[in-house]
Amino acid sequence: MATITTILWDVGGVLLTNGWDHQGRAAVLAQFGLGRDAFEQRHEQPNDAWEKGLITVEEYLNKTVFYQPRSFTPADFFAAMKAQSQVLKDSALGILSSLATSQSLTLGMLNNEARELNDYRIGQFRLREYFNVFLSSCYVALRKPGSQIFRLALNVLQADAASVVFVDDRPENVEGANSVGIHGIRYQGSEHLKAEFERLGISLGAEAVPQ
Repeated sequence: MATITTILWDVGGVLLTNGWDHQGRAAVLAQFGLGRDAFEQRHEQPNDAWEKGLITVEEYLNKTVFYQPRSFTPADFFAAMKAQSQVLKDSALGILSSLATSQSLTLGMLNNEARELNDYRIGQFRLREYFNVFLSSCYVALRKPGSQIFRLALNVLQADAASVVFVDDRPENVEGANSVGIHGIRYQGSEHLKAEFERLGISLGAEAVPQ
């Protein structure tokens, strides 16, 4: 087995909540009294472009919410969107923090996220303290589970796929990583992740504690 030199991490569902998933959207829509069906019909196409960094949050909201006058502002709505981001109940942040002290590992963020939310989450949860590289969809204009984003990561990192691990909570994204030879691990809680890392010969060093 090749020595693991790089670990790539999803964020939502592994470290933090999925801030703008269907549950987050439902909560914010209810807060502002908006119909969910009408919103979801408008959401998919602009969300794809937003997560690829092709449009701004203002453009996304104009297409999904502010196509007609509202009693609240885009700033009000976006603040509620950001509030959906919290530390996951069984977060891998403690494990990530432990690994960040390693001199032999490169840690990277590889997630599907729109720029404004991504930048907020990076700052709010101090993710720059852990990661060496940020390969978010909004920065590279590619999304998981497509193999292209994983191939790009290998090229940017100049890494052999066999030396790279990717952690994600969604099976289809793990399969996307596996398809290019990366070791995909589905996140099923911190204890399971520790066991998977141990199997791959990844030492956590100091005791990893929940954040």
